[in-house]
Amino acid sequence: MFTSEKGAVEEWLSEFKTLPETSLSNYATNLKDKSSLVSSLYKVIQEPQSELLEPVCHQLFEFYRSGEEQLLRFTLQFLPELIWCYLAVSASRNVHSSGCIEALLLGVYNLEIVDKQGHSKVLSFTIPSLSKPSVYHEPSSIGSMALTESALSQHGLSKVVYSGPHPQREMLTAQNRFEVLTFLLLCYNAALTYMPSVSLQSLCQICSRICVCGYPRQHVRKYKGISSRIPVSSGFMVQMLTGIYFAFYNGEWDLAQKTLDDIIYRAQLELYPEPLLVANAIKASLPHGAMKSNKEGARCIQVEITPTSSRISRNAVTSMSIRGHRWKRHAIILSYHLQF
Repeated sequence: MFTSEKGAVEEWLSEFKTLPETSLSNYATNLKDKSSLVSSLYKVIQEPQSELLEPVCHQLFEFYRSGEEQLLRFTLQFLPELIWCYLAVSASRNVHSSGCIEALLLGVYNLEIVDKQGHSKVLSFTIPSLSKPSVYHEPSSIGSMALTESALSQHGLSKVVYSGPHPQREMLTAQNRFEVLTFLLLCYNAALTYMPSVSLQSLCQICSRICVCGYPRQHVRKYKGISSRIPVSSGFMVQMLTGIYFAFYNGEWDLAQKTLDDIIYRAQLELYPEPLLVANAIKASLPHGAMKSNKEGARCIQVEITPTSSRISRNAVTSMSIRGHRWKRHAIILSYHLQF
């Protein structure tokens, strides 16, 4: 780490301590544009022995509990890197080097599982019904299935999935580690639209590393450093895939594609059905030859837009027009026979 980078981090640490509360909002707005500071903070996190790691983790936690939305997102962007550093140190069994990172992860987790009043949160998600239109489909185009879904929805049988309440944790153990980390990735994925490209790149890279470290593919990827296998849970890999799927269509197509292959590779080795199902569904849905890239490197998909009723031709074939055409044809044939 260069002296100038170290100086930028030290200045950032001291600046926030003397900041008046009235200036917090302006400070948070300007912070996201400091790309050189973000780069320096990544280097601090990647060095477990750095003397700046503990004060940086402490300040990131202060950001998270400040209540300022942009400061919260500033901390969240480092979450994939923090998770990787914690898992890498845990795999090397040097737990003393990850104490401040573990404290930060636990602090974020314990803040997220409760609401502002301190009550446990229960997250819910309603599974979309095919009977209701969306940007992806129209019920009328599905046929009889739409009728079945519609009948079910009228009887209030829509399925709701719940998550929580989650217990508070005072330390990370082998038993609760991935319960906490999976929930943290869920929180990160909920804010994906606010994450900068450097954070999405970090997400892809750490997911790839977690999946292949200690396996033959690590030599193919040429990942150096830790060579121990890092345990993963099925739910954690599904949350990985959520972020990777977003990265595909937000400027990281090539990196996300490589990461998806590594996740499938690890899921096959672990025989995890859920990650395999989700990963193969993502892979099957990827467009072939329909991707374009502009000068900035962003990607877009070519899609066919379903025509609205105003765009349908007046000469469109309908059941009425078919019957009318059939009767018209019979009338012509009958008049022909009467003439002759």
